Amino acid sequence: MSSTELAASTVAPRTLALDEEVEISTRAAQEEAYERLLRRLSHQSVVKHFDAYADVDWEAPEMRIEVGDPHWQLDADDPLGATEWYRSRDPRVRSAIGLHMVATFMKIGLQFESVLKRGLLEFAWRLPNGAPEFRYVYHEVIEEAQHSLMFQEFVNRTGFDVPGLAGWQRVGSRIVVRFARTFPELFFLFVLGGEDPIDHVQRVMLRKRDDVHPLLRRISQIHVTEEARHLSFARLYLRRHVPRLSPTRMRWLRVRTPLILGQMSQNMMRPSREVIALHGIPKAVLREAYDRNPVHRQRTAEAVAKVRELCRELGIITPPTERLWKAFHLLPEGAIAAAA
Repeated sequence: MSSTELAASTVAPRTLALDEEVEISTRAAQEEAYERLLRRLSHQSVVKHFDAYADVDWEAPEMRIEVGDPHWQLDADDPLGATEWYRSRDPRVRSAIGLHMVATFMKIGLQFESVLKRGLLEFAWRLPNGAPEFRYVYHEVIEEAQHSLMFQEFVNRTGFDVPGLAGWQRVGSRIVVRFARTFPELFFLFVLGGEDPIDHVQRVMLRKRDDVHPLLRRISQIHVTEEARHLSFARLYLRRHVPRLSPTRMRWLRVRTPLILGQMSQNMMRPSREVIALHGIPKAVLREAYDRNPVHRQRTAEAVAKVRELCRELGIITPPTERLWKAFHLLPEGAIAAAA
């Protein structure tokens, strides 16, 4: 061994600076907390899960779906239900419109969950052996499959032939599935964009309405219970990974997020074109109920409140992109002015 090699071999290892030690310690603690939360979510999926047929008594008399059942009528504070046009319809027609809207939301929900399941499987495919996310992702896929069974069974029993998403949205869903592999941060924001609004709507309905149809109440109870875990995982993943994104990917995220949330929230909060056509809802009524209605705009902002606050926390909402959020009514009224 040369004198140079001998000298190099006897050099003491570099002592870490205090700030480096703190950073490594903090990173290790964060990794431990992340894995601990994933184990907890997986455990909850084992001890508290539901089956679409064992846990819903589909054949019970009170679960029967009838078009004229007043349970399906829209509330007086619903944007469409509050219009004079809706209130002047025959009670059976009001019930049919309400039921058709619920069936549409169920169909869109199961189609969204199809995208979600395919995306999660793509996401899991790329995970290395021993990845802490793998087990929970498969728990979520199983739970979403049970939700899809519930939603489709409900749709079948309404008698409405509901197509759900428009053709261009179905084509676009294939791109979303690919994002789960190539840009998972954007994929999980899509997850929140689809899940948060319907979760909010269902929770408000369960909390405020005493006259919810028993079948809709049971399905919603199961859905919000398990979706709480799914939403927790998406937020957990985003908090861990978004801060590590490159500036280019952050720019993509900042622009695309309000576009996704704007589209997804309206899918779950206003009637589809099929509902409009079948029941002859006039364009003027739609403008009154949704386009020009401050109540609807406020409810849209409330429905995305949790994901909006997460986006603020992660730096996804910036002054230049706030205008996009405002254009899709994703911000509370006056939010930009108040922040200025």
